[in-house]
Amino acid sequence: MSNSRPRPPSDTPPKAVIHRLSLYLRELQHLIRDGSETTSSTQLGRLLGLTDAQVRKDLAHFGQFGYPGIGYRCGELVQEIKCILGTNQAWPVAIVGMGHLGQALVGYRGFEQQGFQVTVAFDIDPDKTGRTMHGVEVHHLSAIERVAREQSIRLAILAVPAAAAQEVAEVIIAAGIEGVLNFAPVTLTLPETVHRVGVDLAMELEQLSFAVVNRTQKS
Repeated sequence: MSNSRPRPPSDTPPKAVIHRLSLYLRELQHLIRDGSETTSSTQLGRLLGLTDAQVRKDLAHFGQFGYPGIGYRCGELVQEIKCILGTNQAWPVAIVGMGHLGQALVGYRGFEQQGFQVTVAFDIDPDKTGRTMHGVEVHHLSAIERVAREQSIRLAILAVPAAAAQEVAEVIIAAGIEGVLNFAPVTLTLPETVHRVGVDLAMELEQLSFAVVNRTQKS
């Protein structure tokens, strides 16, 4: 029988498990949009190229969510995974750097669908600060401590050039930011108390090209 709340894991689950939770969440949301009320570990595994045992093992880190003879209730499991991930609450997010990438991210509506709302942006370019882009006000970076405090912002997306990324990261961390999603193609040196995730789009393409080249050579 399903628990009403996921239990805290006794040990911190591997990052791969947390990553797969997000994948399960997306597939469950797709199933709900397609009209499905229930699913199974076998179906979730098949959709993601995983075994049913892997799905059950991942979820077992946090509780028992299935029902005998039924499987998983999609809507219920969505809510429980959101609770695990912390996205059962709204997260205000700041974007730092309003170049082409930053402007595209400000206009991306997929964040809101998953519980994240870009509420403010920052830059140092006087031609950009003081403006509103996609309904989001752009402040000078020097105002980040005040604005982050006023809006209770703990997460920021870093979309600045690689040469400026470390310095800017230190500025936003000093302002109280606790989590950084870094789009700059550089590894940041940050305090252990600050959580960061790097997104290097060129690196992802390198991995893709490697897979394609090797598949071609084997065929």
